[in-house]
Amino acid sequence: MGDERVLTGIGVSGGTAHGPVVVVAPPVRAPQDEPAAADPAAALEQIRAALDEVAADLDARAGRVEGDAAEVLASTALIARDPSLRSAAQAHLDAGSGPAAAIEAAVEQFAEQFAALGGYFAERVADLRDVGARAVAVVLGVPAPGVPELTVPSVVFATDLAPAETAVLDPSLVVAIVTAERGRTSHTAILAAQRGIPAVVRCEEALDLVPGTAVAVDGDAGEVVVEPTPERVGDLAARGERRRAALAGSSGPGRTSDGHAVALLANIGDVADAESAATQDVEGVGLFRTEFVVLSASTAPTVDAQAEVYRRVLAPFGSRRVVVRTLDAGADKPLAFADLGPEDNPALGRRGLRLSMARPDLLDAQLEALAVAARDTGADLRVMAPMVATVDEARWFAARVREHGLPSAGAMIEVPAAALRSRHLLADLDFASIGTNDLSQYALAADRMQGELADLLDPWQPALLDLVAAACDGGAQTHTPVGVCGEAAGDPLLALVLVGLGVTSLSMAPNRVPMVRLALARHTLEQCRAMSRAALGTPTATEARAAVVALADSGLIELL
Repeated sequence: MGDERVLTGIGVSGGTAHGPVVVVAPPVRAPQDEPAAADPAAALEQIRAALDEVAADLDARAGRVEGDAAEVLASTALIARDPSLRSAAQAHLDAGSGPAAAIEAAVEQFAEQFAALGGYFAERVADLRDVGARAVAVVLGVPAPGVPELTVPSVVFATDLAPAETAVLDPSLVVAIVTAERGRTSHTAILAAQRGIPAVVRCEEALDLVPGTAVAVDGDAGEVVVEPTPERVGDLAARGERRRAALAGSSGPGRTSDGHAVALLANIGDVADAESAATQDVEGVGLFRTEFVVLSASTAPTVDAQAEVYRRVLAPFGSRRVVVRTLDAGADKPLAFADLGPEDNPALGRRGLRLSMARPDLLDAQLEALAVAARDTGADLRVMAPMVATVDEARWFAARVREHGLPSAGAMIEVPAAALRSRHLLADLDFASIGTNDLSQYALAADRMQGELADLLDPWQPALLDLVAAACDGGAQTHTPVGVCGEAAGDPLLALVLVGLGVTSLSMAPNRVPMVRLALARHTLEQCRAMSRAALGTPTATEARAAVVALADSGLIELL
């Protein structure tokens, strides 16, 4: 194929496109030699004015778009208005920083806390840093960086692309997005999918390309072809057409070709996510992360305030199930009202259910609010706890849930101990959901936020599949349904393996559902079981996937 080469990343928005590379300039940084503020009070007012200007600009951008894009921009504007961010900046001013450096330090302070939260909050780190970079630009009196003016259809390359930029991109000029950072559930991914722009993230070689280089992007396969031949461009376009044609006939509940039901659910993080997902062809919610309700709050939210949010999340789904995860927070989280003190290793500390057991008042308020919202909406509400490791913890949580009149109590299986002892842990529960992201992290001793360890966190790792198999075996013995709500659920091939292992539901980003539905519809349950046996019998992640590819429907493989 001549001089062409293929770069790999994670496909987060489907479709194919080709065009010249346009590189986005890096964020504006505070000068390293910025002097301390001569007048801290005046500098604080300068910071406040800069953040207000950023918030107003984001609100103006929100007014020019609709749907998820408007919600994302509005929520990012709230970050700029957050009193906690301003207070942190003031503290750095008082400690001797200049105004630009104070903004940067305050942002990084919260960024570390968000990253430690993982999941939804880790994905907000880029939003937070974008707000900071824009405020720094205002303070320094320089233009904020962004996508340069385009005159021809182009592929935008960036270290990261902020939601404020992604939301207002013109799809007729930005034909694809490639970033070196971000994750599957980032706002870049969500907004790109909504706007129909193919996108690949975590493509670490993306920034090595010279502007103007011709590339072709496959947002489904997560591939970027550099200097593609005309034949390659044609092949990608044809594959995209085949995908669209195949998915056009894919709708309704998840089923294998022989009728075995597998519920296909959505992961959501806030009200906007809920309202968007409810309009799509999903069977409900498999993971609602409730941390956003208390994000940056200085005091614990009241039962009434929580209930109002939960009503807005539950109501759009009618009779469809909504699985709610209780507060997943701890000593490493930005929760002023739930501080249990410093910990050397918060990921292994008092987070999730452990925090709830130390502060049962917080859990009781959340459960009371959920019960109120369930009664008001008539929703099929199911509540599960994060970071459950032992039978005693599972029993304690189930009893607490039922004391509040909620009929369905479950647990996240994201600790190896829970998977290995699931036959005992599930005996007192109504359901479980496997969080493959954290389960991988703890099984492989690899920080999920550290990009250099991506190979260890590959959801095809046989050790992870062994743990999923153990969890499902416990579910079979106790007649307890076991789902998956981690990243693995949205991989069409891996979804087949999970179903073969005994998983009963799959929860993922809504835009992943159609291809997973199609994959299930092209295989019988016994074929899924054969794939799971083949994957478990291999020594490496690469070989596990290859073994499944060899058994899968060839027509599906041609679409991936």
